[in-house]
Amino acid sequence: MTFRNFKIASLATSESEKFFNLIESNRKRLEDFFAGTVSKTKTLDDTINYCREIEQKILNKSYFPFVISDLKTDAFIGFIDVKNIDWSIPKTEIGYFIDANYEGQGVITKSLGKVIAHLSEVHQFKKLLCRSHSRNKGSIAVAKKNGFILEGTIRMDYKTTQGAIVDLDYYGRVFS
Repeated sequence: MTFRNFKIASLATSESEKFFNLIESNRKRLEDFFAGTVSKTKTLDDTINYCREIEQKILNKSYFPFVISDLKTDAFIGFIDVKNIDWSIPKTEIGYFIDANYEGQGVITKSLGKVIAHLSEVHQFKKLLCRSHSRNKGSIAVAKKNGFILEGTIRMDYKTTQGAIVDLDYYGRVFS
């Protein structure tokens, strides 16, 4: 999937170094709400092993990671992961982030829209969820621009890497 000078593709193990660089350059701002990914990518070797684990999850259709690349630099500049898949409904949760240098340019909003269309068309998901802390105004705006609506707040729902247990707002989008 492409638009402007950006490409969205599934994460491949062969691109572990670019994935590590994306996480490393955004680590501090990601550690609370992308805790799993951050904890499994502390070094390049860790990231390679993590990408090998992901490869198996992709084959099992239990996880779909998408990276956003800047075609001018060939660097990864964003990430969208599709997780907690329940094929019996079918529904899934989506998480996303954009490199700090690309914030406010609409790249993650447009990328998420393309991934949502892909998920709907290829996998026929009936419901998509995303969770966000209420202070993450950027993430909430991206969700709303992609048709998600607030379904509610789950209190004491998530433990950050700092050990704080916080409330999360749940946003959903359904397809008929």
